Amino acid sequence: MVQWLMTRFVGRNHPANAFHYVSRLATINGLSDKKIKFLINPRISPSSNAGFTRLSEKEEKENVKNDSIVKKNKPPKYGDLVTILSLDGGGVRGIIGGVILANLEKHLQEIDNDKSMRLADYFDVVAGTSTGGLMTTMLTAPNKAGRPLYAADEIVPFYFREAAKIFPPGSWMMSIIKLLMGPKYNGNDLRTILRNLLGETRLHDTLTNIVIPTFDIKELKPTIFSSYQESVNPSLNVKLSDICIGTSAAPTYLPAHYFSNKDKQGKTTEFNLIDGGVTANDPTLTAITAVSRQVLKNHPDMYGLEALGYDKFLVISIGTGASKKDKYSATDAAKWGIENWAYNFKYNSNPILEVILESSRDMVQYHTSVLFQALKSEGNYLRIDVDTLKPDEVSMDKAAMPNLENLKSIGEKLLKSNVVRMNLNTDIYEPVPRNVTNDQELMRFAKILSNERKIRNERSKTMIDK
Repeated sequence: MVQWLMTRFVGRNHPANAFHYVSRLATINGLSDKKIKFLINPRISPSSNAGFTRLSEKEEKENVKNDSIVKKNKPPKYGDLVTILSLDGGGVRGIIGGVILANLEKHLQEIDNDKSMRLADYFDVVAGTSTGGLMTTMLTAPNKAGRPLYAADEIVPFYFREAAKIFPPGSWMMSIIKLLMGPKYNGNDLRTILRNLLGETRLHDTLTNIVIPTFDIKELKPTIFSSYQESVNPSLNVKLSDICIGTSAAPTYLPAHYFSNKDKQGKTTEFNLIDGGVTANDPTLTAITAVSRQVLKNHPDMYGLEALGYDKFLVISIGTGASKKDKYSATDAAKWGIENWAYNFKYNSNPILEVILESSRDMVQYHTSVLFQALKSEGNYLRIDVDTLKPDEVSMDKAAMPNLENLKSIGEKLLKSNVVRMNLNTDIYEPVPRNVTNDQELMRFAKILSNERKIRNERSKTMIDK
């Protein structure tokens, strides 16, 4: 296969270009540079240093730029679907979602026989809240080569490496004292990690559209950082690091985040942000709404999608786990004051924040399930989550390595678990009649995503842009 590609390529191109474009495929197959030279020109011995030279640095940069353009997915107007990836909040439980994402990306690479493909190459929108917002930027922010900053299988190692810095362990008594005096964590390490990770990259730089919810406590309303909105509201074109710090600022855990942004017209906008989970811990509907607004506004990427129904959406929504076992009782809560609602010693938890985040997540799941099923499009919506976590597993800041490893194991088991869907008569999640696993369903969705990408590429060659 590699030899055939070399023959076809060299027939029309300089050998150095053949080396650049084909060597990646050859490397995957375990071939050395010298062997690649031999395949391009059999007169050159594989052990010889003779032959062509590599591209200049300028030529390499140009090829990197071209390669990035080739990988970028065509807009929905060329296809049949609008593809959305949605990632829940949940602190260190993002590891569960990271396992699912790595598996999805692996399926896509296998289907398209290209290990360089990334999730951003298939989704029109990646939405994330809190820890999901962090994963969103990791998957869509560009590196120096113009490709996604992180591959999906690098997310879990990132959490293993950085979680204890963001949520440093402390004594039980010290944690209580901190809670009484201010946020449990000062957020300094989180800010340092995110600024080093994302640098000066801004919202308009992402490789596909993103949607990240936050809540502005000064304006007392949600602030949704959307790639679509940035084009009409330049004040939203802020640094990705600021967005991530803001959407992760869970009340009582991390400090609220203040920053300002000056747009090209010189207008300064101030932001006073806390965790987007108080708005939409599951950002699926937020992402769908963002797309629907663009259809109404006749966005050029959405041309021809005037009658956009739920059958035109392909949505993968990934949770971070929850515990649905009986927890609080009205008898207990009736006696609580501010202190017990903010931090409850009996349950070792933050009841008010937990109630807000869980209710936000559950309402989105309920409405999304109803909409897709009512419109006979349930096959276009995949929700992967687990609600059987133990009390110590549901913690969003337990960064001890045994817990992180356990969360990874939970994600792996979740892949083998059956797909569940809400029964609209009972509001209870039940296994789908087809009795398929989450991994099998991810493979089905991966095939649809791959096919959608191919359809867009073909149609873009013949359709006239409006």
